Amino acid sequence: MKQYLAFDLGASSSRAVLGTLKGDVMRLDEIHRFITPILEQGDHLFWDLGVLWNELQTGLQNALAVAPGLRSLSVDSWGVDYVPLDAEGEPLRAPYCYRDPRTDGMMERAFKTVPAQEIYAHTGIQFLSFNTLYQVLADAAGAPDLLQQTRHHLPIADYFNYRFSGHFVVEVSMASTTQLMDVHTQQWAKPLMHAFGLDPTPWPAIVPSGTRLGPVQQAPSVMTVATCSHDTGSAVAATPATQPPGTWAYISCGTWSLLGVERQAPLLNEEARTAGFTHEAGVDGTLRFLKNLTGLWTLQECTREWREQGASVDWETLEDEAHASTSIQAVINLEDSRFLARGGMEDRLRAYCREQGQPEPQTRGQLVRLILESIAASYRRALQHLEDLTGQRIETVHLFGGGSQNRLLCQLTADACQTTVVAGPVEATALGNLLIQARTMGDLPDGLTIREVAARSSQLQTYKPSDQSA
Repeated sequence: MKQYLAFDLGASSSRAVLGTLKGDVMRLDEIHRFITPILEQGDHLFWDLGVLWNELQTGLQNALAVAPGLRSLSVDSWGVDYVPLDAEGEPLRAPYCYRDPRTDGMMERAFKTVPAQEIYAHTGIQFLSFNTLYQVLADAAGAPDLLQQTRHHLPIADYFNYRFSGHFVVEVSMASTTQLMDVHTQQWAKPLMHAFGLDPTPWPAIVPSGTRLGPVQQAPSVMTVATCSHDTGSAVAATPATQPPGTWAYISCGTWSLLGVERQAPLLNEEARTAGFTHEAGVDGTLRFLKNLTGLWTLQECTREWREQGASVDWETLEDEAHASTSIQAVINLEDSRFLARGGMEDRLRAYCREQGQPEPQTRGQLVRLILESIAASYRRALQHLEDLTGQRIETVHLFGGGSQNRLLCQLTADACQTTVVAGPVEATALGNLLIQARTMGDLPDGLTIREVAARSSQLQTYKPSDQSA
Protein backbone atom coordinates (compact mmCIF):
# COMPACT_ATOMS: atom_id res chain seq x y z
CA MET A 1 0.00 0.00 0.00
CA LYS A 2 1.21 3.50 -0.91
CA GLN A 3 -0.08 6.58 0.92
CA TYR A 4 -0.41 10.25 -0.01
CA LEU A 5 -1.79 13.40 1.61
CA ALA A 6 -4.12 15.90 -0.10
CA PHE A 7 -4.89 19.27 1.42
CA ASP A 8 -8.12 20.45 -0.18
CA LEU A 9 -8.74 24.08 0.77
CA GLY A 10 -12.26 25.29 0.10
CA ALA A 11 -13.74 28.75 0.40
CA SER A 12 -16.01 27.53 3.21
CA SER A 13 -14.30 24.51 4.73
CA SER A 14 -11.02 22.70 4.22
CA ARG A 15 -9.75 19.21 4.85
CA ALA A 16 -6.71 16.99 4.94
CA VAL A 17 -7.35 13.63 3.28
CA LEU A 18 -5.07 10.61 3.48
CA GLY A 19 -5.15 8.47 0.36
CA THR A 20 -4.16 4.80 0.45
CA LEU A 21 -3.61 3.12 -2.91
CA LYS A 22 -4.22 -0.61 -2.71
CA GLY A 23 -4.12 -2.26 -6.09
CA ASP A 24 -6.44 -0.30 -8.38
CA VAL A 25 -8.46 1.43 -5.62
CA MET A 26 -7.67 4.65 -3.78
CA ARG A 27 -9.19 4.74 -0.30
CA LEU A 28 -9.79 8.16 1.23
CA ASP A 29 -9.70 8.91 4.94
CA GLU A 30 -10.33 12.42 6.21
CA ILE A 31 -7.86 13.05 9.01
CA HIS A 32 -8.45 16.74 9.67
CA ARG A 33 -11.19 19.24 8.82
CA PHE A 34 -11.53 22.91 9.67
CA ILE A 35 -13.44 26.03 8.75
CA THR A 36 -11.50 28.14 6.26
CA PRO A 37 -10.68 31.27 8.29
CA ILE A 38 -11.70 34.69 6.96
CA LEU A 39 -10.47 37.90 8.57
CA GLU A 40 -12.91 40.80 8.55
CA GLN A 41 -10.99 44.06 8.96
CA GLY A 42 -13.08 47.16 8.46
CA ASP A 43 -14.80 46.82 5.11
CA HIS A 44 -12.32 44.25 3.79
CA LEU A 45 -12.10 40.46 3.78
CA PHE A 46 -8.82 38.51 3.97
CA TRP A 47 -7.74 34.89 4.28
CA ASP A 48 -5.90 34.12 7.52
CA LEU A 49 -2.63 32.57 6.31
CA GLY A 50 -1.30 31.94 9.82
CA VAL A 51 -4.30 29.90 10.91
CA LEU A 52 -4.35 28.03 7.59
CA TRP A 53 -0.67 27.12 7.89
CA ASN A 54 -1.16 25.87 11.44
CA GLU A 55 -4.08 23.71 10.29
CA LEU A 56 -1.95 22.26 7.50
CA GLN A 57 0.76 21.42 10.02
CA THR A 58 -1.83 19.63 12.15
CA GLY A 59 -2.98 17.69 9.09
CA LEU A 60 0.59 16.69 8.23
CA GLN A 61 1.31 15.51 11.77
CA ASN A 62 -1.94 13.53 11.83
CA ALA A 63 -0.97 11.90 8.54
CA LEU A 64 2.54 11.00 9.65
CA ALA A 65 1.17 9.50 12.86
CA VAL A 66 -0.85 6.92 10.93
CA ALA A 67 1.23 6.77 7.72
CA PRO A 68 4.93 7.07 8.61
CA GLY A 69 5.79 5.96 5.07
CA LEU A 70 3.85 8.83 3.51
CA ARG A 71 5.00 9.25 -0.10
CA SER A 72 3.92 12.78 -0.98
CA LEU A 73 1.58 15.68 -0.34
CA SER A 74 -0.04 18.45 -2.34
CA VAL A 75 -2.29 21.46 -1.71
CA ASP A 76 -5.19 22.54 -3.91
CA SER A 77 -7.49 25.52 -3.41
CA TRP A 78 -9.89 27.93 -5.06
CA GLY A 79 -8.48 30.21 -7.76
CA VAL A 80 -7.83 33.94 -8.39
CA ASP A 81 -6.66 35.01 -4.89
CA TYR A 82 -2.93 35.43 -4.29
CA VAL A 83 -0.24 36.25 -1.74
CA PRO A 84 2.27 39.07 -2.42
CA LEU A 85 5.70 38.10 -1.07
CA ASP A 86 8.83 40.15 -0.35
CA ALA A 87 12.41 39.28 -1.29
CA GLU A 88 12.66 36.88 1.68
CA GLY A 89 9.50 35.05 0.64
CA GLU A 90 7.42 36.51 3.46
CA PRO A 91 3.85 37.78 2.90
CA LEU A 92 3.60 41.56 2.59
CA ARG A 93 -0.05 41.36 3.65
CA ALA A 94 -2.78 38.80 4.08
CA PRO A 95 -4.35 37.78 0.76
CA TYR A 96 -7.66 39.44 -0.03
CA CYS A 97 -10.72 37.22 -0.30
CA TYR A 98 -12.28 37.32 -3.77
CA ARG A 99 -15.53 38.52 -2.18
CA ASP A 100 -13.81 41.70 -1.02
CA PRO A 101 -15.39 44.77 -2.70
CA ARG A 102 -12.11 46.49 -3.62
CA THR A 103 -12.34 45.34 -7.25
CA ASP A 104 -15.79 46.84 -7.81
CA GLY A 105 -15.64 48.76 -11.10
CA MET A 106 -12.04 47.73 -11.79
CA MET A 107 -12.95 45.42 -14.67
CA GLU A 108 -14.83 48.18 -16.48
CA ARG A 109 -11.87 50.52 -15.98
CA ALA A 110 -9.55 47.86 -17.40
CA PHE A 111 -11.60 47.67 -20.61
CA LYS A 112 -10.72 51.31 -21.30
CA THR A 113 -7.07 50.25 -21.51
CA VAL A 114 -7.48 46.89 -23.24
CA PRO A 115 -10.87 45.97 -24.79
CA ALA A 116 -12.60 42.88 -23.45
CA GLN A 117 -12.34 41.15 -26.82
CA GLU A 118 -8.55 41.50 -26.79
CA ILE A 119 -8.24 40.23 -23.20
CA TYR A 120 -10.36 37.19 -24.09
CA ALA A 121 -8.30 36.53 -27.25
CA HIS A 122 -5.15 36.36 -25.09
CA THR A 123 -6.48 34.45 -22.08
CA GLY A 124 -9.82 32.83 -22.96
CA ILE A 125 -10.98 33.56 -19.42
CA GLN A 126 -14.49 34.49 -18.34
CA PHE A 127 -14.91 38.05 -17.10
CA LEU A 128 -15.46 38.05 -13.36
CA SER A 129 -14.91 41.17 -11.29
CA PHE A 130 -12.62 39.32 -8.85
CA ASN A 131 -10.26 37.74 -11.39
CA THR A 132 -6.61 38.08 -10.43
CA LEU A 133 -6.03 40.62 -13.19
CA TYR A 134 -8.45 43.07 -11.59
CA GLN A 135 -7.14 42.35 -8.10
CA VAL A 136 -3.61 43.23 -9.21
CA LEU A 137 -4.91 46.36 -10.93
CA ALA A 138 -6.63 47.26 -7.66
CA ASP A 139 -3.23 46.92 -5.94
CA ALA A 140 -1.64 49.11 -8.59
CA ALA A 141 -4.29 51.78 -8.04
CA GLY A 142 -4.63 51.59 -4.25
CA ALA A 143 -1.32 50.22 -2.97
CA PRO A 144 1.41 50.98 -5.52
CA ASP A 145 4.16 50.90 -2.87
CA LEU A 146 3.19 47.35 -1.90
CA LEU A 147 3.19 46.30 -5.55
CA GLN A 148 6.70 47.69 -5.99
CA GLN A 149 7.93 45.71 -2.96
CA THR A 150 6.41 42.46 -4.26
CA ARG A 151 9.01 39.98 -5.50
CA HIS A 152 6.72 36.97 -5.90
CA HIS A 153 3.00 36.56 -6.52
CA LEU A 154 1.74 33.13 -5.49
CA PRO A 155 -1.85 31.88 -5.65
CA ILE A 156 -3.13 30.34 -2.42
CA ALA A 157 -2.39 26.65 -3.07
CA ASP A 158 0.95 27.39 -4.71
CA TYR A 159 1.88 29.55 -1.73
CA PHE A 160 1.41 26.62 0.65
CA ASN A 161 3.22 24.24 -1.71
CA TYR A 162 6.08 26.77 -1.56
CA ARG A 163 5.92 26.76 2.26
CA PHE A 164 6.30 22.98 2.19
CA SER A 165 8.95 22.72 -0.56
CA GLY A 166 10.74 26.08 -0.66
CA HIS A 167 10.12 26.40 -4.43
CA PHE A 168 8.35 29.34 -6.11
CA VAL A 169 6.20 28.02 -8.98
CA VAL A 170 2.65 28.43 -10.22
CA GLU A 171 0.96 25.24 -11.43
CA VAL A 172 -0.70 25.60 -14.84
CA SER A 173 -4.31 24.94 -13.80
CA MET A 174 -4.04 27.67 -11.18
CA ALA A 175 -2.20 30.06 -13.50
CA SER A 176 -5.06 29.78 -15.98
CA THR A 177 -7.55 31.21 -13.45
CA THR A 178 -5.66 34.50 -13.17
CA GLN A 179 -6.65 35.95 -16.57
CA LEU A 180 -2.93 36.64 -16.92
CA MET A 181 -1.92 33.41 -18.71
CA ASP A 182 -1.87 33.03 -22.49
CA VAL A 183 -4.36 30.30 -23.38
CA HIS A 184 -2.34 29.29 -26.47
CA THR A 185 1.16 29.00 -24.97
CA GLN A 186 0.17 28.34 -21.33
CA GLN A 187 2.82 30.87 -20.29
CA TRP A 188 2.32 34.31 -18.78
CA ALA A 189 0.69 36.74 -21.20
CA LYS A 190 3.49 39.29 -20.95
CA PRO A 191 2.22 41.59 -23.73
CA LEU A 192 -1.10 41.85 -21.92
CA MET A 193 0.63 42.56 -18.61
CA HIS A 194 2.75 45.26 -20.23
CA ALA A 195 -0.36 46.84 -21.78
CA PHE A 196 -1.70 47.31 -18.24
CA GLY A 197 1.62 48.58 -16.94
CA LEU A 198 2.17 45.44 -14.87
CA ASP A 199 5.58 43.88 -14.32
CA PRO A 200 5.53 40.14 -15.17
CA THR A 201 8.76 39.51 -13.21
CA PRO A 202 7.09 38.68 -9.85
CA TRP A 203 5.09 35.87 -11.40
CA PRO A 204 7.08 32.60 -11.01
CA ALA A 205 7.49 29.96 -13.70
CA ILE A 206 4.38 28.03 -14.72
CA VAL A 207 4.81 24.26 -14.31
CA PRO A 208 2.69 21.35 -15.60
CA SER A 209 0.26 19.43 -13.42
CA GLY A 210 2.04 16.60 -11.67
CA THR A 211 5.40 18.35 -11.11
CA ARG A 212 7.66 17.24 -8.26
CA LEU A 213 8.68 20.35 -6.34
CA GLY A 214 11.03 18.88 -3.77
CA PRO A 215 11.04 17.29 -0.31
CA VAL A 216 8.78 18.66 2.40
CA GLN A 217 11.04 20.77 4.59
CA GLN A 218 9.27 19.61 7.76
CA ALA A 219 9.41 15.93 6.67
CA PRO A 220 12.19 15.35 4.08
CA SER A 221 11.07 11.80 3.27
CA VAL A 222 7.83 13.22 1.83
CA MET A 223 7.74 14.75 -1.68
CA THR A 224 5.82 17.96 -2.43
CA VAL A 225 3.89 17.62 -5.69
CA ALA A 226 2.09 20.32 -7.66
CA THR A 227 -0.92 18.29 -8.77
CA CYS A 228 -3.68 20.55 -10.08
CA SER A 229 -3.40 23.44 -7.65
CA HIS A 230 -6.82 24.67 -8.73
CA ASP A 231 -9.41 22.53 -6.99
CA THR A 232 -11.63 22.22 -10.06
CA GLY A 233 -8.69 20.96 -12.08
CA SER A 234 -8.09 18.17 -9.56
CA ALA A 235 -11.80 17.34 -9.43
CA VAL A 236 -12.22 17.12 -13.20
CA ALA A 237 -9.12 14.92 -13.42
CA ALA A 238 -11.00 12.39 -11.27
CA THR A 239 -14.24 12.45 -13.31
CA PRO A 240 -15.21 8.74 -13.49
CA ALA A 241 -16.25 9.05 -17.14
CA THR A 242 -16.51 5.95 -19.31
CA GLN A 243 -18.56 7.56 -22.08
CA PRO A 244 -17.00 8.56 -25.43
CA PRO A 245 -15.37 12.01 -25.51
CA GLY A 246 -17.78 14.73 -26.54
CA THR A 247 -20.86 13.02 -25.11
CA TRP A 248 -20.41 13.93 -21.45
CA ALA A 249 -20.07 17.09 -19.41
CA TYR A 250 -19.18 17.70 -15.79
CA ILE A 251 -20.55 19.81 -12.98
CA SER A 252 -18.32 20.44 -10.00
CA CYS A 253 -20.78 21.52 -7.34
CA GLY A 254 -19.69 23.14 -4.10
CA THR A 255 -19.77 26.76 -3.04
CA TRP A 256 -19.42 27.44 -6.76
CA SER A 257 -20.61 25.28 -9.62
CA LEU A 258 -18.50 24.80 -12.72
CA LEU A 259 -20.14 23.24 -15.75
CA GLY A 260 -18.16 22.31 -18.82
CA VAL A 261 -16.42 19.84 -21.09
CA GLU A 262 -12.82 18.95 -21.84
CA ARG A 263 -11.27 20.18 -25.07
CA GLN A 264 -7.89 20.00 -26.74
CA ALA A 265 -8.07 23.48 -28.29
CA PRO A 266 -9.62 26.80 -27.20
CA LEU A 267 -12.93 28.05 -28.58
CA LEU A 268 -12.45 31.80 -28.63
CA ASN A 269 -15.31 33.10 -30.75
CA GLU A 270 -17.47 36.05 -29.78
CA GLU A 271 -20.37 33.78 -28.82
CA ALA A 272 -18.23 31.98 -26.24
CA ARG A 273 -17.04 35.28 -24.80
CA THR A 274 -20.46 36.88 -24.50
CA ALA A 275 -21.94 33.67 -23.07
CA GLY A 276 -19.35 33.83 -20.28
CA PHE A 277 -17.42 30.63 -21.02
CA THR A 278 -13.87 30.26 -19.81
CA HIS A 279 -10.81 28.15 -20.64
CA GLU A 280 -8.94 26.70 -17.69
CA ALA A 281 -5.97 24.40 -18.03
CA GLY A 282 -6.29 20.80 -16.91
CA VAL A 283 -4.08 17.80 -16.48
CA ASP A 284 -2.17 16.43 -19.50
CA GLY A 285 -2.55 19.58 -21.58
CA THR A 286 -6.34 19.57 -21.66
CA LEU A 287 -8.54 22.65 -21.50
CA ARG A 288 -11.63 22.86 -19.35
CA PHE A 289 -14.16 24.80 -21.41
CA LEU A 290 -16.61 25.77 -18.70
CA LYS A 291 -18.86 28.34 -17.14
CA ASN A 292 -18.61 29.48 -13.53
CA LEU A 293 -21.98 29.46 -11.82
CA THR A 294 -23.19 30.07 -8.31
CA GLY A 295 -23.41 26.73 -6.56
CA LEU A 296 -24.48 26.14 -2.99
CA TRP A 297 -23.26 29.56 -1.83
CA THR A 298 -26.68 31.12 -1.23
CA LEU A 299 -27.86 28.04 0.66
CA GLN A 300 -24.64 27.95 2.69
CA GLU A 301 -25.14 31.58 3.65
CA CYS A 302 -28.79 31.05 4.59
CA THR A 303 -27.76 28.06 6.70
CA ARG A 304 -25.08 30.11 8.44
CA GLU A 305 -27.62 32.83 9.21
CA TRP A 306 -30.18 30.34 10.53
CA ARG A 307 -27.60 28.80 12.83
CA GLU A 308 -26.54 32.21 14.09
CA GLN A 309 -30.21 32.84 14.89
CA GLY A 310 -30.22 29.70 17.03
CA ALA A 311 -31.71 27.15 14.64
CA SER A 312 -30.23 23.66 14.74
CA VAL A 313 -30.14 22.69 11.06
CA ASP A 314 -28.08 20.25 9.04
CA TRP A 315 -27.94 19.57 5.32
CA GLU A 316 -30.01 16.38 5.53
CA THR A 317 -32.82 18.16 7.39
CA LEU A 318 -32.87 21.00 4.87
CA GLU A 319 -33.00 18.56 1.97
CA ASP A 320 -35.87 16.65 3.59
CA GLU A 321 -37.80 19.90 4.16
CA ALA A 322 -37.24 20.93 0.54
CA HIS A 323 -38.29 17.52 -0.74
CA ALA A 324 -41.50 17.67 1.27
CA SER A 325 -42.31 21.17 -0.05
CA THR A 326 -44.13 21.91 -3.27
CA SER A 327 -42.49 24.11 -5.87
CA ILE A 328 -43.71 27.71 -5.84
CA GLN A 329 -42.95 27.93 -9.59
CA ALA A 330 -40.39 30.71 -9.30
CA VAL A 331 -36.78 30.96 -10.46
CA ILE A 332 -34.03 33.17 -9.08
CA ASN A 333 -31.08 34.24 -11.21
CA LEU A 334 -28.38 33.33 -8.71
CA GLU A 335 -25.75 34.96 -10.94
CA ASP A 336 -27.18 38.38 -10.01
CA SER A 337 -24.35 40.32 -8.37
CA ARG A 338 -26.48 41.05 -5.30
CA PHE A 339 -25.96 37.44 -4.18
CA LEU A 340 -22.15 37.62 -4.23
CA ALA A 341 -21.61 39.25 -0.82
CA ARG A 342 -21.93 37.71 2.63
CA GLY A 343 -24.81 38.48 4.98
CA GLY A 344 -28.54 39.08 4.64
CA MET A 345 -28.93 36.32 2.05
CA GLU A 346 -32.45 35.18 2.91
CA ASP A 347 -33.73 38.76 2.80
CA ARG A 348 -32.09 39.34 -0.58
CA LEU A 349 -33.57 36.16 -2.03
CA ARG A 350 -37.03 37.11 -0.88
CA ALA A 351 -36.63 40.69 -2.12
CA TYR A 352 -35.66 39.35 -5.56
CA CYS A 353 -38.89 37.35 -5.76
CA ARG A 354 -40.94 40.43 -4.88
CA GLU A 355 -39.09 42.61 -7.39
CA GLN A 356 -39.66 40.07 -10.16
CA GLY A 357 -43.35 39.66 -9.33
CA GLN A 358 -42.82 36.01 -8.45
CA PRO A 359 -44.32 34.07 -5.53
CA GLU A 360 -42.35 34.39 -2.30
CA PRO A 361 -41.51 31.21 -0.34
CA GLN A 362 -43.58 30.85 2.82
CA THR A 363 -41.51 28.22 4.62
CA ARG A 364 -37.87 27.36 5.02
CA GLY A 365 -38.41 24.20 3.00
CA GLN A 366 -39.88 26.19 0.12
CA LEU A 367 -36.94 28.59 0.18
CA VAL A 368 -34.42 25.72 0.08
CA ARG A 369 -36.33 24.08 -2.76
CA LEU A 370 -36.40 27.39 -4.64
CA ILE A 371 -32.62 27.70 -4.32
CA LEU A 372 -32.07 24.12 -5.55
CA GLU A 373 -34.50 24.59 -8.46
CA SER A 374 -32.74 27.82 -9.38
CA ILE A 375 -29.35 26.08 -9.35
CA ALA A 376 -30.75 23.36 -11.65
CA ALA A 377 -32.21 26.03 -13.95
CA SER A 378 -28.78 27.69 -14.20
CA TYR A 379 -27.34 24.30 -15.18
CA ARG A 380 -29.94 23.94 -17.92
CA ARG A 381 -29.16 27.38 -19.38
CA ALA A 382 -25.39 26.79 -19.29
CA LEU A 383 -25.68 23.31 -20.81
CA GLN A 384 -27.81 24.62 -23.67
CA HIS A 385 -25.22 27.33 -24.34
CA LEU A 386 -22.47 24.72 -24.22
CA GLU A 387 -24.19 22.44 -26.72
CA ASP A 388 -24.85 25.36 -29.08
CA LEU A 389 -21.23 26.52 -28.94
CA THR A 390 -19.59 23.12 -29.37
CA GLY A 391 -22.16 21.46 -31.61
CA GLN A 392 -22.14 18.47 -29.27
CA ARG A 393 -25.10 16.71 -27.71
CA ILE A 394 -24.42 15.93 -24.08
CA GLU A 395 -25.94 12.63 -23.02
CA THR A 396 -24.46 12.30 -19.53
CA VAL A 397 -23.60 14.84 -16.87
CA HIS A 398 -21.13 13.87 -14.15
CA LEU A 399 -22.02 15.86 -11.03
CA PHE A 400 -19.40 15.61 -8.31
CA GLY A 401 -18.34 17.43 -5.18
CA GLY A 402 -20.40 18.22 -2.09
CA GLY A 403 -23.53 18.90 -4.13
CA SER A 404 -23.59 15.30 -5.34
CA GLN A 405 -24.81 14.27 -1.87
CA ASN A 406 -28.01 16.29 -2.34
CA ARG A 407 -30.33 13.80 -3.99
CA LEU A 408 -32.99 16.39 -4.68
CA LEU A 409 -30.52 18.65 -6.50
CA CYS A 410 -29.27 15.70 -8.58
CA GLN A 411 -32.82 14.76 -9.60
CA LEU A 412 -33.74 18.38 -10.34
CA THR A 413 -30.63 18.61 -12.52
CA ALA A 414 -31.57 15.49 -14.46
CA ASP A 415 -35.08 16.88 -14.94
CA ALA A 416 -33.96 20.37 -15.96
CA CYS A 417 -31.20 19.23 -18.32
CA GLN A 418 -33.04 16.16 -19.66
CA THR A 419 -29.89 14.10 -19.30
CA THR A 420 -28.63 11.22 -17.22
CA VAL A 421 -26.84 12.52 -14.15
CA VAL A 422 -24.10 10.39 -12.56
CA ALA A 423 -23.49 11.68 -9.04
CA GLY A 424 -20.12 11.26 -7.35
CA PRO A 425 -17.49 11.12 -6.15
CA VAL A 426 -18.24 13.45 -3.26
CA GLU A 427 -14.56 14.10 -2.58
CA ALA A 428 -13.66 14.45 -6.26
CA THR A 429 -11.09 17.18 -5.65
CA ALA A 430 -9.20 15.23 -3.00
CA LEU A 431 -9.40 12.06 -5.09
CA GLY A 432 -8.00 13.80 -8.15
CA ASN A 433 -5.27 15.41 -6.08
CA LEU A 434 -4.28 12.02 -4.63
CA LEU A 435 -4.39 10.17 -7.95
CA ILE A 436 -2.22 12.76 -9.68
CA GLN A 437 0.24 12.37 -6.81
CA ALA A 438 0.19 8.60 -7.20
CA ARG A 439 0.84 8.83 -10.94
CA THR A 440 3.59 11.41 -10.44
CA MET A 441 5.28 9.08 -7.95
CA GLY A 442 5.02 6.22 -10.46
CA ASP A 443 2.60 4.19 -8.35
CA LEU A 444 -0.52 3.76 -10.54
CA PRO A 445 -0.98 0.18 -11.80
CA ASP A 446 0.33 -0.33 -15.34
CA GLY A 447 -2.23 0.38 -18.02
CA LEU A 448 -4.73 2.17 -15.79
CA THR A 449 -5.62 5.83 -16.15
CA ILE A 450 -6.48 8.24 -13.38
CA ARG A 451 -10.15 8.15 -14.42
CA GLU A 452 -10.27 4.36 -14.42
CA VAL A 453 -8.89 4.22 -10.90
CA ALA A 454 -11.26 7.05 -9.91
CA ALA A 455 -14.26 5.04 -11.16
CA ARG A 456 -13.13 1.95 -9.23
CA SER A 457 -12.64 4.07 -6.11
CA SER A 458 -16.04 5.80 -6.10
CA GLN A 459 -19.61 5.07 -5.13
CA LEU A 460 -21.77 6.49 -7.90
CA GLN A 461 -25.54 7.11 -8.13
CA THR A 462 -27.39 7.50 -11.42
CA TYR A 463 -30.42 9.79 -11.89
CA LYS A 464 -32.72 9.75 -14.92
CA PRO A 465 -35.15 12.53 -15.92
CA SER A 466 -38.45 11.97 -14.16
CA ASP A 467 -41.92 11.94 -15.73
CA GLN A 468 -42.59 15.35 -14.21
CA SER A 469 -39.59 16.93 -15.99
CA ALA A 470 -41.73 19.03 -18.32
